[in-house]
Amino acid sequence: MANRKNDDHKMSREEAGRKGGETTSKEHDKEFYQEIGQKGGNATSKDHDKDFYQEIGQKGGETTSKEHGKDFYQDIGQKGGETTAKEHDKEFYQEIGEKGGKATSKEHGKDFYKEIGKKGGNSSGSNR
Repeated sequence: MANRKNDDHKMSREEAGRKGGETTSKEHDKEFYQEIGQKGGNATSKDHDKDFYQEIGQKGGETTSKEHGKDFYQDIGQKGGETTAKEHDKEFYQEIGEKGGKATSKEHGKDFYKEIGKKGGNSSGSNR
């Protein structure tokens, strides 16, 4: 009944919103929506801190993981990897590899590297 006109024969709020949305979508292109999305994102970022974004990101991740299985994540991972490979060159991968190596070395000591070195040595030795 929410879509019916009220007693004064006026449109319901829901119906007016739907019609307005349909009209707007016919009158504007992708760039318009990208621009207003960017403006909204900038305004939101001024009002919220890192904790806000971590919380909504975690909620979104939990919801997504409940709704999708392993195949979904394999597909999006593959698509993301292919897109990244098309958009970046060897230098990009060298740079992110170096950043990752530095971050890992800050978190782990010599013992960590000795252990993974042994595992790698054992693994490659068994393939000969």
